[in-house]
Amino acid sequence: MRVLIVNTSESTGGAAVAANRLMNALNNNGVKAKMLVRDKLSEEITIAGLPHKCLNQRHFLWERWCIFWHLHFSRKHLFDIDIANSGIDITSLREFKEADVIHLSWINQGMLSLKNIRKIIKSGKPIVWTMHDLWPATAICHYARGCKAFNSGCKNCRLLPGNGSNKDLAYKIWNRKKKIYTNSNIHFVTCSMWLEGQAKRSELLVGQHVTSIPNPIDTRLFYKKDKSNSRLNAGLPANKRIILFVSQKVTDERKGMEYFVEALNKLVNANPEYKENTCVAILGGHSEEIVERLPLATYPLGYINDVKRIIDIYNSSDIFVLPSLEDNLPNTIMEAMACGVPCIGFKVGGIPEMIDHQKNGYVAKFKDTQDLANGINWILNEANYDELSANAVNKVGMNYSQHSVAMRYIEVYNHAMAFKKYNI
Repeated sequence: MRVLIVNTSESTGGAAVAANRLMNALNNNGVKAKMLVRDKLSEEITIAGLPHKCLNQRHFLWERWCIFWHLHFSRKHLFDIDIANSGIDITSLREFKEADVIHLSWINQGMLSLKNIRKIIKSGKPIVWTMHDLWPATAICHYARGCKAFNSGCKNCRLLPGNGSNKDLAYKIWNRKKKIYTNSNIHFVTCSMWLEGQAKRSELLVGQHVTSIPNPIDTRLFYKKDKSNSRLNAGLPANKRIILFVSQKVTDERKGMEYFVEALNKLVNANPEYKENTCVAILGGHSEEIVERLPLATYPLGYINDVKRIIDIYNSSDIFVLPSLEDNLPNTIMEAMACGVPCIGFKVGGIPEMIDHQKNGYVAKFKDTQDLANGINWILNEANYDELSANAVNKVGMNYSQHSVAMRYIEVYNHAMAFKKYNI
């Protein structure tokens, strides 16, 4: 079986990381998998880049310009929405023709347009589409963010200012997607049961195949290591407890930095000793912008691509905090748990599926910074830490290993191929 995974980026963003890991998991379990990306950076032979790099960037720029115009030239929400009005036709490429299954991953920002997706469907090849967020089930949004209309037509989009034709943009894209999906027999896969539930609420996916399979992780790479050596390698203090926060862009409102800051202030006010024995490490872009706002000594590590160093940073930490306001199945929580680091997050999205409350971490009440502070204190001072750590490693091994995830995807591929063959 030959599978072509289509993703915008080779390595930037959670979806790219997940797509790479799935490709490796499939190749390690008898499937010939390749990736096709717009932004190819490495020399990996299993990853193919699109030709005409300059032209490909024009698709991205044209779509952003159109969105910018509809936003009345405001940068707010500029990267929260995608209209898929421009993209690249991949159906003539050798990689596409050789594939038995076309596996769409995150294909936004000028990678594929709705017209391109329609052409892929008309090619007759079986299609599996992994939903890393809600965009395939909405008109233009990647996350609902409390919107009640995402599942029924998006007639009055709350992100687009003004009225009239501007407001109708989301509605028009909704209807285009509806026409494309009708009789398409796409097999949609969500990365969490939470997202599966959200997707099944959408009228766009009525009658479509929707199932949930988590992202995989290579536990031969992400595993529990000696904390002292890890701290030495990561350049982090050896004599303090370390609270870790990780995000591609730490100032992203959705990742909950405001709640992290408020929770730490409450924690330190109630427990002044934290100032002496605990510090914070922040991994991700714009981390230096947060330092002065935190009540504890803070180490801004910036954005890092070196996987070995990232693993050392996880293994240096005593607790990982991710107070996301909306999230699917965060790779960062999976990575931390694989390294034996107990995690804490809000009860939202797919996070409660990963963190088993007071067994391998702590699930705080949504947007409750006092409960978030209580959870941090419970993990660091009250819980059986070694038991939490062991449970975290076991959870990853049982649910997110390459083999278990690959087998579930192979089942979906076989079903999609049989569906096409017999036109079920």
